Amino acid sequence: MYAGDDADSLKTAAEQFAAARPRLFGVAYRVLGSAAEAEDVCQEAWVRWQNADRADVVEPTAFLTTVATRLAINTARSARVRRESYVGPWLPEPVDTGPDPQLGAERAEAVEMAVLLLLEKLNPVERAAYVLREAFDYPYRQVAGILGTSEPNTRQLVSRARRHLSAERREQVGRGEHRRLLEVFLGAARTGDLKALEDVLAADVVSYTDGGGMRGASRVPVVGRSRVSRYLAAFAPRFWPGSDARWVEANGRPAVLVRSGASAVALLSADVSAQGIDRLMWVMSPAKLAPYVTSLNA
Repeated sequence: MYAGDDADSLKTAAEQFAAARPRLFGVAYRVLGSAAEAEDVCQEAWVRWQNADRADVVEPTAFLTTVATRLAINTARSARVRRESYVGPWLPEPVDTGPDPQLGAERAEAVEMAVLLLLEKLNPVERAAYVLREAFDYPYRQVAGILGTSEPNTRQLVSRARRHLSAERREQVGRGEHRRLLEVFLGAARTGDLKALEDVLAADVVSYTDGGGMRGASRVPVVGRSRVSRYLAAFAPRFWPGSDARWVEANGRPAVLVRSGASAVALLSADVSAQGIDRLMWVMSPAKLAPYVTSLNA
């Protein structure tokens, strides 16, 4: 705590932090793909805000955003090492965007599961530059200041991120068509209907299952329409009986929460283009499902 603080000063500091917090979480979550890690970043930013000489801070939100972004970058660098030893595919931790469709941002960009997954392939600074520019609409000059680099370099960072995403991801269909195709897929997956599955999947579809090493979860991505269809048809008799599917929102898109009794089994998200379903993302890790289910039941 800063030595010059009094009760009124601390109250003002807490109010300023509370006002900025949605943005801080939104930045950190997009950079990290983890709500738990984003919460840790916010907590550390609060500690630093308490210890800062706030009399010298003209724009508290700008100051706090810089702190949170740099903390997120540092966390992402250490997370990369942890994720290299992760058992099976790593997927972002899903979040319920129903209460806040933009998740603290100026616009709902860089929050979809597939985008977060693709951003993982960029280095943390590229990721942060893209998030600040595309989701929060910061001018390049301000992004450069937050990242501690030059404006020309910032433009290059954002440009590289855009090229990466456009090369890896097709243009997405609208929300209504997204849900319609996911409904068709869900019906076919539950019955193991190979023909119906093949009709709704893109030729180069990839199915990822994040089980965090749990038994029964595929530890490698399944690639291609024929392989994914056969895999899902074989999986159906073991997975779907006794379970129910609930439509939810996850990361700005319709998704399906699969439950068995009172327990969540999986959260299914999809990336859908005019070619069909391009990516299937099954989050089955209990640790990643628990916060999402808690938010739904709150």
